[in-house]
Amino acid sequence: MAQATMYFPDDFLWGTATSSHQVEGNNENNDWWQWEQQEGTILEGGRSGRACNWWENAEADLDLAAEMGNNAHRLSLEWSRIEPEPSVFDDAALGRYREILQALHDRGMQPMVTLHHFSNPVWLVEKGDFSVEIVVDYFRRYAEHVVDSLGDLVAQWVTINEPMVYVVARYLEGAFPAPKQRGWGVVPRVLNHLLRCHVAAYEAIKARYPQAPAGVAKNLIVFQPAPPGRGSPLNAWWAARISSLFNDWWMEAMHTGRLRRPLGSGQLRGLQGSFDFVGINYYTRRYCRFGKLYESDWGEDAIVSDGNYGEVYPDGLFQVIKQSLRYGKPIYITENGVPDAADRLRPAFLLSHLREIWRAVSFNWPVMGYYHWSLIDNFEWERGWTQRFGLVELDPESQQRRWRPSGRLYAEICKSFSISSDMAERYAPELMPVLFPG
Repeated sequence: MAQATMYFPDDFLWGTATSSHQVEGNNENNDWWQWEQQEGTILEGGRSGRACNWWENAEADLDLAAEMGNNAHRLSLEWSRIEPEPSVFDDAALGRYREILQALHDRGMQPMVTLHHFSNPVWLVEKGDFSVEIVVDYFRRYAEHVVDSLGDLVAQWVTINEPMVYVVARYLEGAFPAPKQRGWGVVPRVLNHLLRCHVAAYEAIKARYPQAPAGVAKNLIVFQPAPPGRGSPLNAWWAARISSLFNDWWMEAMHTGRLRRPLGSGQLRGLQGSFDFVGINYYTRRYCRFGKLYESDWGEDAIVSDGNYGEVYPDGLFQVIKQSLRYGKPIYITENGVPDAADRLRPAFLLSHLREIWRAVSFNWPVMGYYHWSLIDNFEWERGWTQRFGLVELDPESQQRRWRPSGRLYAEICKSFSISSDMAERYAPELMPVLFPG
């Protein structure tokens, strides 16, 4: 067949995403570092250690991103480096972040900067972290100091990464570092404080850089009822309920300014409209069985990633984009990726998920950019080093890097602003009938 091509807009942002604790290394002053030292907390006893050594040499990996044709990158700041003790701000740490942000500009990449990506200073945890009201003042002060110091180099801001994942994993499941208070009783209070922290950061950004877009990176999961024969007839109701609480509650709160029961109630000052874009972190769908949050029984025909992390379900990305149109804002895919050490799934994963974005763009839906998770293998939280999301492979012991085929594919896509049948034929021929029928 003649070559066929799906084209993306000339101003589309092509990037990758990282977070501070996962790549910087030796973040000894945060709760995750302490958590890793406890036996049984991280899969296979993994520890972040040097991670990807970004604190000393981020520029080397940014060279890889530039070689990959990226014109944007999403990274996070480590609060525990910037404010190692209450009211003590480290100018050297802020200076290092300025160097990294300038390195992005020097390589033709727009920085999207996240203020909070799961990790907390030890001193904050000792004071009660997000379960105590004082955290709002602490976060406001931190955000103001960061924006004053770095704002001239930041193109876009993310205030908080995956707030609902953070709350579920930390306060309910115990998969993240355990706070002093846990359980459903504390969740509404924590969410209230997180929302107020978001507002404080949003206002700090807008007071100093009114034109700088700011929002959150919201993990969106497609929740569907478990198939017939697997559990209660209430599965469909349960799936809708879980989706409403996990996917919609936070976004609707920012949109309307009002908190809905059972996770809160009432209006929050400054919350309504406090986002300039919708940041979507999308990975998979989950089946729901009545009485359980979700299950991992994917079905016989499902394509499942390493460690049973999730089903490869590209149509779900189109679904969550469509649902996000209700907010009337530009949309960025702030994370999307698959754990796949052998790179057996990732080329097809990239092509199939980017096709869903191309479909959305073809409808003139305002999808403005895509940040693949991740540029390089990194420390994957409670899963340690057992899951590899990188377009570039990392040996954490030797710190050696090696391009995966999916990285080469992504480079071709980024540089051409397109997906072609030739790419599909070379990297994932099994997808040809789906991507380019006929």
